[in-house]
Amino acid sequence: MSAAVGGQAVVEGVMMRTPSAWAVSVRRPDGRITTVVEDARSAGLRSPVLRWPVVRGVVALGESLVIGMKALSVAARLSATDRDGAHDGEAGAGADGAGEGELGRKEIAIALGGALVFSILFFKVVPGVVASLVPIDDTFLFVLLEGLIRVALFIGYLLVLSLLPDLRRVFQFHAAEHMALNALAAGAPRTAEAAAGHSRIHLRCGTAFLLWVMVIAIIVFAFVGRPDLWLVIASRILLVPVIAGLAYEVIRLAGRYGANPLVRAVLWPGLLLQRLTTRPADAEHLEVAVAALDAVLAREELNRRRRAEADVDVMA
Repeated sequence: MSAAVGGQAVVEGVMMRTPSAWAVSVRRPDGRITTVVEDARSAGLRSPVLRWPVVRGVVALGESLVIGMKALSVAARLSATDRDGAHDGEAGAGADGAGEGELGRKEIAIALGGALVFSILFFKVVPGVVASLVPIDDTFLFVLLEGLIRVALFIGYLLVLSLLPDLRRVFQFHAAEHMALNALAAGAPRTAEAAAGHSRIHLRCGTAFLLWVMVIAIIVFAFVGRPDLWLVIASRILLVPVIAGLAYEVIRLAGRYGANPLVRAVLWPGLLLQRLTTRPADAEHLEVAVAALDAVLAREELNRRRRAEADVDVMA
């Protein structure tokens, strides 16, 4: 079976996602690995409009943020206790779909909204405001200065994160996620031993995606020029979906043509930044990543068979 697979690191574990499912595996305090699997059929599978270029990027980003927040909530609960709780997204769920100690829909919406507001203000609005305070009349120099400020803030943010000791294990699981996906793409067996021989750098990593958001923003904002400060702020907020959608298309092409030397040369800065957000992973981390990958691929195959059977029933 061939399915597009992505993922992210979580607290003491890894989340993997396919078009119709996601799974999060966590290393428990007693050393066991617990996996939770849930269905998550993409909206893009239901509407052709949502599969249009750029639009599909906005949809994918929104879905990734929501699922990522759910996975973080599940991982935080599982990593804090040895007591068995909800599995497979069913047992132990409350009325809002959250197990004990997990974030409900309201909490997820608040946390997600807060994270989005912070990122937009810090990485989009602040650079525009700071650049507006500099006495530059040339539009190109203004946009370029703003872009350099934005990239500097982003790299500085990653540098600070990379120095935090508490995030080291998260970065190791991030590397394990990449190594497991690279092994899958290479057709290697889905084992920790096989994944250990693959790179911790991945072409479709979110770190590279965010860097491309910064670069594409320079191009997009060049069309806005240097208007009044209020319009600078408004444009930096309103154009976020367009920039994110364009960056998604770049990363998508990178995944398809990543073997091309020219493509890899263009992507090199984003790949280099992954050295800040990954740390060498060992068997402890790779076993968790492989467990999540096995679980999500099994659920994706099950969902594929169910859809095929449903199509047969409709035709009959």
